[in-house]
Amino acid sequence: MKPLVVDLEGTLIKTDLIFEAANALIAHEPSRLGGLARSLLGGRAEARSYLAQSGTIEPGSLPYHAELLHWLKAQHRAGRRLILVARSPAPLAAPVFEHLGFFDELLLLDEGVEPHHADLKSLLLSRFGAQGFDFLGGRSSGLTVWRAAARNYLLSSSASFSAKVSAMSVVAQVFSCPGGGAYRTFAKALRPHQWVKNTLLFVPLLAAQRWADHVSLILTAVAFLVFGLTASSVYLINDLVDVGHDRAHAVKKGRPFAAGTLSLAQGWASWPVLLASAFIVAGLLLPRAFCAQLALYFLLTLAYSLYLKKHAILDVLTLAALYTLRITAGVAALAVPLSFWLLTFSMFIFLSLAFLKRFTELKAARDTGAQFNLRGRGYRIEDIDLVCSFGIAAGYLAVLVLALYIQDNRTSLLYRHPQLIWLACPILLFWTSRAWLLAHRGEMNQDPVVFALSDRLSWLIAVSFGVVFVLARILP
Repeated sequence: MKPLVVDLEGTLIKTDLIFEAANALIAHEPSRLGGLARSLLGGRAEARSYLAQSGTIEPGSLPYHAELLHWLKAQHRAGRRLILVARSPAPLAAPVFEHLGFFDELLLLDEGVEPHHADLKSLLLSRFGAQGFDFLGGRSSGLTVWRAAARNYLLSSSASFSAKVSAMSVVAQVFSCPGGGAYRTFAKALRPHQWVKNTLLFVPLLAAQRWADHVSLILTAVAFLVFGLTASSVYLINDLVDVGHDRAHAVKKGRPFAAGTLSLAQGWASWPVLLASAFIVAGLLLPRAFCAQLALYFLLTLAYSLYLKKHAILDVLTLAALYTLRITAGVAALAVPLSFWLLTFSMFIFLSLAFLKRFTELKAARDTGAQFNLRGRGYRIEDIDLVCSFGIAAGYLAVLVLALYIQDNRTSLLYRHPQLIWLACPILLFWTSRAWLLAHRGEMNQDPVVFALSDRLSWLIAVSFGVVFVLARILP
């Protein structure tokens, strides 16, 4: 039986080790960015060498093709000689080779290795000779190598590519390469469902009762768009920085960068484009005060992604502030007065939601048997009861603020029947209590926003809440 050569990057793993090392360095060792920049000026070989010496990867967390791993282990047990070939430098490829444990040899297609081979085909021909090996690879392996192998095993989801390889060589087996289309995958990384949080920008429009003003509607819609683009740029950064933690998470491991369905390089190239687009549109169409709020939102969100989310209490306060900042940005977009009551209410209700998110994460970790810190966060499993108490208290304080708002003299100037707003208090109490009850039972999605979007009763409660305010305004 001929030895089987397996292409590592793009085949056995759905990523590139150089990009993994660069991503880890940028995310976790920003002090070395100057050295990385200088190495890039020295050319590709110098940059690769710098990353090989400075970058780190976690072999156990890489996105492997599970079907291939299972099949290769079976081949190893059957006595077949397996050779792993990598394009990355030895300091990056060797830990993966050692972690896998069932490969017999590691070959390096690296500019720093002597004798140097210009391509994969020449490396394999020099080592095994023509038709002296079988080959397992994918689209990134290059067409020329397929002709040199005796038999080929192909990783591909493209019928046309499989037919092209079959026309030039013997294909023994084709492994499927699961994953959605490129556009769908990229759209998933942008998390458009999270844009629903930006509907908070419309709250000042409604509070100021300017929903019939077309100009105000257009300005708020533009503000919604640029906040969405900015949020998506930060989601990309967050997923890139947190890719290691996401791969260890039961749910987040399916995110495009963590799963390897979207390249890390694509992520680093895309977020600046989204951010620049948002600020260009905002600068052209919206007031400077709004642009300042947008910049503050980006910086605070970035600080949260890189640092603040790792610290207990500070993380949920930041999340609550980010929710509230959407409301103040809506105020800035329309140049309307900022309501003290609205600001106070939003801070408490969003603090409750932030604690709710942490509670569900802690509960999920506890249910899976974790005993120590919540990975990437500043909480321990034993904090769960205290987090629950904090969150419920914040939610009920929001209801209290709403009740006090009804007694404000200025409320009677906006509503003909402010006493009707009392009906909104039990509605909010019900939703808050129910959300925490479901979370305590483990019946809520880890993100309360996703839960609310998919929960019909939450939609009914939201409509009822809005109807109360409308009736308080329009009833004679």
